[in-house]
Amino acid sequence: MTEVLSAAIKGQVALLTLNRPEKLNALDNGLLAAIVAALDDIELNPAVHAVVITGAGRAFSAGADIAAFRRHVEAGPAEAVACFMRPGHQMTRRVESFPKPIIAAVNGLAFGGGCELVESTHIALAADTAVFSKAEINIGIIPTFGGTQRLPRNIGRKAATELILTGRRFDAAEALRLGLVNRILPAPDLLDAALSLAADLAAKPSLTLAAALSAIHRGLDASIDDGLAIEEAAFARIVPTQDAREGIVAFLEKRLPSYQGR
Repeated sequence: MTEVLSAAIKGQVALLTLNRPEKLNALDNGLLAAIVAALDDIELNPAVHAVVITGAGRAFSAGADIAAFRRHVEAGPAEAVACFMRPGHQMTRRVESFPKPIIAAVNGLAFGGGCELVESTHIALAADTAVFSKAEINIGIIPTFGGTQRLPRNIGRKAATELILTGRRFDAAEALRLGLVNRILPAPDLLDAALSLAADLAAKPSLTLAAALSAIHRGLDASIDDGLAIEEAAFARIVPTQDAREGIVAFLEKRLPSYQGR
């Protein structure tokens, strides 16, 4: 049986590939659980410092597997929330709060839950052929994996409202203009660019990366005063580390630092 998620280690980078190409990498509970389990393993692997997520075939992910979730929706609100919505929430929360950088390499369609996965990653690169949509409204539901909350945080309230209410498709150029993705690459160059960026991040001090990610994530929903307190606490955790001292000394000595993750 083909694994619904393939994982490969490339140097200090883990490459996770959504691997249901015949279903356009639709996110069923099996694939959602596989993503969470893979991230659990990666977090505990000190040799892996960054992650790239992409899709097999012509899609990044066409969204939630509606055929698989239909029976839960038909069973009523309690089951729909427990068996459809919460597994998606668990996955996207795991991604956005992950202590190692996660880069989406959006190789094709990113609809519905696939777009929500992009929203939850720390950085997103898109192929020039990528197409996005907040398509849930077109089948009578709202975004279920956090999209009503994350898309406004990604691109602003009015832009997100229009995309969620219309369900229209938009291309990579618009996704870049809105701030949903960081960069557009020619499709053949996308994965190499994502892996190269991940390798660059993996060479940074890992404890400092984790502190920065935590401060950004926690500070988004805080007042500026609370956010500055979060930043102060993150900085205080980093000051005693060997890597912070090494980075400063290497800068003053005009040499490349040698980080040890300590």
